[in-house]
Amino acid sequence: MSKKWYNYFVSTETPASSSEIPGGAPDSSVSKPGRTPAQTVAEIASSVAAEAKFSTPVSDPNSFAQIYNAAEVPNPSHGYTILKVIEMLQSEHIHNLPSEVKRSSILLALDAAGVRIEDVIEDAVRRDRALDTYERVLQKSVEDLETHKTEENRQLEQEMEKLMAEYRARIQKNSDELAREKERFFGWRLQKQQEEKRIADAVSYFASENPITTGGAPAMPAPTRTPKEP
Repeated sequence: MSKKWYNYFVSTETPASSSEIPGGAPDSSVSKPGRTPAQTVAEIASSVAAEAKFSTPVSDPNSFAQIYNAAEVPNPSHGYTILKVIEMLQSEHIHNLPSEVKRSSILLALDAAGVRIEDVIEDAVRRDRALDTYERVLQKSVEDLETHKTEENRQLEQEMEKLMAEYRARIQKNSDELAREKERFFGWRLQKQQEEKRIADAVSYFASENPITTGGAPAMPAPTRTPKEP
């Protein structure tokens, strides 16, 4: 992703004289002899290590100050970091002014303090590299966690399937046992009814009102076997 924070300071136009710049600010655009401003910015960026080195851990990722300190981004004695410039740009005195006026005002303040805009740009690049590096650290942490949790979930799913298979087997065993008991019971009932009929037939010769019951108790549902899952 391109960084556009230097647009306030980089000019692609021909440098103007002090009298042509609003407020009479000296032309302190980022440029060197024989180099365009964009080339100068590119040189500054290339002079800073692409990967920031963190000397201490960051306890609070939401604290950018901790990230900058851990990456050992130096704070210049004059105090004009890119963060200071951001505060100046957001000042109520110039916040609503045109971009060129903002640019000239900042350059005038830097010139008065004896600060080179190149140093501010370098500070910005260092902070940007620190943030980019820490972003990669956080991203790797998230990716590692995702890998670990995905594997953990896979193992849990296997354990769950194993438990489900065991419970299904127990349910099937219970259903089969119940079906066998019902079959035995209905087989016995059939024999009992046959025995009662023999008794009732014999009694019928001697009693007009036969006291022998042959119907049995109310029938329970016929035995069924739970189909086994494939």
